[in-house]
Amino acid sequence: MGKRKGRRRALIACFAVVVAVLACLAASVATGAACITSAARPADRFTGSIPRYRSQRDRDGDGIDDQTDILDSALAYVQTRPRYRSAYYAGGYPDDGCGVCTDVVAFALRGAGFDLRALMAEDIAAAPEAYGISAPDAGIDFRRVPNVRVYLERHAEALTCDTTDVDAWQGGDIVVYDGHIGIVSDRRDADGVPYLIHHASPFQLAYEEDALASYGEVVGHYRLG
Repeated sequence: MGKRKGRRRALIACFAVVVAVLACLAASVATGAACITSAARPADRFTGSIPRYRSQRDRDGDGIDDQTDILDSALAYVQTRPRYRSAYYAGGYPDDGCGVCTDVVAFALRGAGFDLRALMAEDIAAAPEAYGISAPDAGIDFRRVPNVRVYLERHAEALTCDTTDVDAWQGGDIVVYDGHIGIVSDRRDADGVPYLIHHASPFQLAYEEDALASYGEVVGHYRLG
């Protein structure tokens, strides 16, 4: 009986998610506007204790260590509720309230004093063969996942991609999937796996989700702070 009730609750929860997505899609089609993804933070469900990593560096000299600054800046960015839209911007950084997955990372880093656009333009100029770029464009190169991954491989600390090694994942880390990227949250699910702060589509229900281990295969895990 208990298993039957558990399956029933799971089916109800799944149905609720499907209904919400369909409602969001219907509203988007009817109005021509993107869905408003929730910026509300999920509860920290982990009851264990994992020491929080703090960087010894403070790049922008604001009194907040880089690791914490990256996390806080990612959370501040998604609080603006950016709409999902891929477009080219002359200044590189989107300035119209829109963005994609790489912008979560770029704005998180910029809030901590890392100008990813400038840093990557400099690195691409110094080692174009590492990126496989024949015609660099600073306005877009830093907003492409494969390029960001190359930069992180060259300049960040590479960590485990095993999401079951929960102690190795810290808020403010950067996680890369095949074609997607996000920031690791400081809040965790019941198993201790951190939530994922990301922007994957206009129909995403929340920017911070229990999706770190389920979004797809993790191909990179980095710490820049």
